[in-house]
Order: sequence, then structure tokens, then C-alpha cells
Amino acid sequence: MAFGTVPAQAHHSMAMFDQAKVVTVTGTVKEFQWTNPHCYIQLMVKDTKGISKEWSMEMGAPMYLYANGWRPKSVKPGDTLKISVNPLRNGDPGGVVLDVTTSDGKKLGKKA
Repeated sequence: MAFGTVPAQAHHSMAMFDQAKVVTVTGTVKEFQWTNPHCYIQLMVKDTKGISKEWSMEMGAPMYLYANGWRPKSVKPGDTLKISVNPLRNGDPGGVVLDVTTSDGKKLGKKA
């Protein structure tokens, strides 16, 4: 299950995300927002020129993430993550989270 997809539909349309595309980026966590109605990971990602851009990664509500193994301290500023998203249709850096992997290859958000 994509963890951003089902919970986000309860609050707003998924039309802003291109669900036909998957983009995977690696970067450094700037902030993990454990907030209602959606959690976000703010990820600093270097482009091809080495310039950092902030990506806003939308997730589901805390109650859905918690049920899927996430906790408020699952992600901390400075962590390196690889995140796959359905990107924003408008081309801005961001999307709805599908998959999160730590720098050591551990998948986040999967029930044990």
C-alpha cells in the first residue's frame, strides 16, 4: 500500500499528483512534520548542478502512519533518505510518498 495515497483521499483529491509517474530522490531530512491532517517530510535534494532544493513529501495522517509502523521520531533532521513519490503535476519539487528507505537500506513504515 502506498502510505500517502489512501489516507490523503479522505481529505483532498489526489489530482495534484501524477499517479502515472514515480520519482525517486535521495536527500537529507530538513524536517519531519507529524501533523494533522497530513504528515510531511521536508527533504533537501541536490540537483544535477549540486544545488540543494527543498522537496515537500506529503504523507497520510498521523493515525494512519502510526498504524503502519511510523512514529514521530521515525525520521530526524539530518537523516539521509531515499523516497519514492508520485510527483506533483505542476513540476514543483514534491509529491505523495510511496516508499521511504534509510541510508542503510531499511524500509520505513512497514509493520513488523
